[in-house]
Amino acid sequence: MGGIAPPDNSWKGNLNVLYNIGPGFIGNYSTKKVRMHVHNTNEITRIYNVIGMIRGSLEPDRYVILGGHRDSWVFGAIDPTTGAAVLQEVVRSFGKMMSGGWRPKRTIIFASWDAEEFGLLGSTEWAEENAKILQERSIAYINSDSSIEGNYTLRVDCTPLLYKLVYNLTKEINSPDDGFESKSLYESWLKKDPSPEDKHIPRINKLGSGSDFEAYFQRLGIASGRARYTKNRKTNKFSSYPVYHTIYETFELVDQFYDPTFKKQLAVAQLRGGLVYELADSRIIPFNIQDYAKALENYATSIYNLSKKHDQQLKDHRVSFDSLFSAVRNFTDAAADFHRRLAHIDFNNPIAVRIVNDQLMLLERAFIDPLGLPGRQFYRHIIFAPSSHNKYAGESFPGIYDAMFDIENKADQHEAWEEVKKQISIAAFTVQAAAGTLKEV
Repeated sequence: MGGIAPPDNSWKGNLNVLYNIGPGFIGNYSTKKVRMHVHNTNEITRIYNVIGMIRGSLEPDRYVILGGHRDSWVFGAIDPTTGAAVLQEVVRSFGKMMSGGWRPKRTIIFASWDAEEFGLLGSTEWAEENAKILQERSIAYINSDSSIEGNYTLRVDCTPLLYKLVYNLTKEINSPDDGFESKSLYESWLKKDPSPEDKHIPRINKLGSGSDFEAYFQRLGIASGRARYTKNRKTNKFSSYPVYHTIYETFELVDQFYDPTFKKQLAVAQLRGGLVYELADSRIIPFNIQDYAKALENYATSIYNLSKKHDQQLKDHRVSFDSLFSAVRNFTDAAADFHRRLAHIDFNNPIAVRIVNDQLMLLERAFIDPLGLPGRQFYRHIIFAPSSHNKYAGESFPGIYDAMFDIENKADQHEAWEEVKKQISIAAFTVQAAAGTLKEV
C-alpha cells in the first residue's frame, strides 16, 4: 500500500527502510531484520488497592463487588480512566443515597485496583488473600475497567445468570446514540448488535479475561459481568481501539472524538450502578438460572457440532457426548423447577428466602473444579475460560475444546481421544452436580 508524502523528514528514524505514513511498507522489506536494544528498568515496588465498603443492613455477610483498576500505560484516558471515573461516580451516587437514609440490604464493596497492567496483580492478590471469605459470601463481581472502546453500541460480557437483569436495566436507560434520542439503550443495542442465536435480543458475549474479573469468575466462581461502549464489529475487525495503550490516549481523544457529550459513559455508569444496586438491594437475588440452562444447551450443541468434523474418529474411539447432553437436560429441568418454587416463596419466612438466595449465589461456584483445567490450573471454571489462543476471548466447555483443538496433528491419537472422553465426563459430572444444588432443600 502506498504512503502519503509527509511535509518534512523530521519524523523519520534511522532504519534502512523507505519511511511512509500509513499502513505497510513501500517496497519489499519482508526479509529485513532489525536488532533492537531495549533498556528497561526492573524494580520491586509497592502497589496499593483502595477498598471502600457500605455495610448491608439485612445481610451484611453477603457481598456485591464493584472493582476496576486505576493504573495505566502512559496517560490512560480511555483505559482505565473512563472506567475509574465511572467507579467514582457510582460511589458518589451511592453515598448521596446513604445521606438520604438509604442503606442496601447486602454489603457493597468498592475496589480501586493497582497494577492491572502488570498482570492483573492488585485484583488477583486481593482475591487470593481473601479467597475463603469471598467464596463463602460473594454474590457477584461487576467490573469497572474502560467504559468505552468505541462509540457505536453497548457491549456486555457476563455470566448467563445476569442476562435477564442486564436486559431489564437497559430497557430503563436512555440511549445515548444519535437517532435514538427517544429510545432506550436496549432498543439501540438490539438494532445495532442482535444476538446471532436469537435476533430478538441483543448480543451478550462470554467472559474471557484481560481484566480484573478474571480471578473472581474464572478461579473463585463468583458470578461476574462487565459492560462498556464498543465499536461496530461489522466494519471494524481490530481487537481494540487504534491508540490502545499508547501515548496518544489522552483526554482530548475522549472529549473530541470518542464521547464529546459523555453520554455514552453516563449510560455505562447507569448500567454498572444499576447492576450493583439490584444485586445488593433486591429481596431475591436477580439471577435467572433458566438463561444458564439455555446457554449450556447452546454450548453443548456447539462443541458437539465442532466434533462432527472428526466423525469417523468419534466412532473409532467410542467418543460420546450423550452424558453431557443428559446432564444439561437434567440441569434444565432443575432450573425450571427452581423458578417455579421461587414464584411461590413465602417472603415472611426469612429462612426460606435465605435458602433460595444461597442456592442462587452458590450456583456459579458449582461449576468450579478444584483441579483446574489441564495445563492451566489457575482457571477452574468448567463452563467458561479464556481461550487458549486469545486470552481476551471467552471459550465454552474449554476442557473439551482444548482437548479437541488441532487433534488430527497429535502424535498419539488414542491418548488424545481418551483426553477428550475424560473432559466430556468432567463437564457432564460438573453440570449434573450443579443441577443437584438447585433441588428443594
